[in-house]
Amino acid sequence: MTEAHIGRLVAASLHQAILDILPQRLDFYEEWLHPDGLRDGSIGLAPITAVISFLRTEGDAYGRVMTRAGSLAAEWTVLSMPAMSRRFVSALPRPLRARAAMRIARSLIRDVHSLSSAKTRIRRDVARIDVKASLFCVSRERQARPLCGFYVAAALETFSRFGLPAQAQIDQCRAMAAGTCVITIKFSDARVEDDPALAA
Repeated sequence: MTEAHIGRLVAASLHQAILDILPQRLDFYEEWLHPDGLRDGSIGLAPITAVISFLRTEGDAYGRVMTRAGSLAAEWTVLSMPAMSRRFVSALPRPLRARAAMRIARSLIRDVHSLSSAKTRIRRDVARIDVKASLFCVSRERQARPLCGFYVAAALETFSRFGLPAQAQIDQCRAMAAGTCVITIKFSDARVEDDPALAA
């Protein structure tokens, strides 16, 4: 059986988000997000799970940290692309650009946790992301609010980086007793044309 692993970007983005939102708590969280592990990418599932669990006890700061971390992960993902690839995607017609940006967002989501997967679809001016086995939404007790804000922020930032501003809502969350996390994204300016080829 293949051992689950955590993407390196997740630990780095969580660390920076905690520094930005909860700087007074950084020393506490560096017990798990320690600098050596951040440098060599050795931070695994157990430390990340501990960090997420403790962040849930921080009240409203949990959502702000996850939003910041998701945005950072998307920003760093796009900036790490070869400049020529970024320019190519940015120059595509809007429907194809939306498809390309969705693929980038889907890849980022899959890289968060090796056991996670994401199905995506774009129809007209609405995109849908279905995340299976969300790392952030594992909970022993049913939650009153969704916990998958990381993915929402990551998707919105990815679209924004390619000139596709949008708004999002979480329709289902694993932490609220749903089977998967379902995120609906609506593009907020010009319409993305309906094209069967945009289903991914």
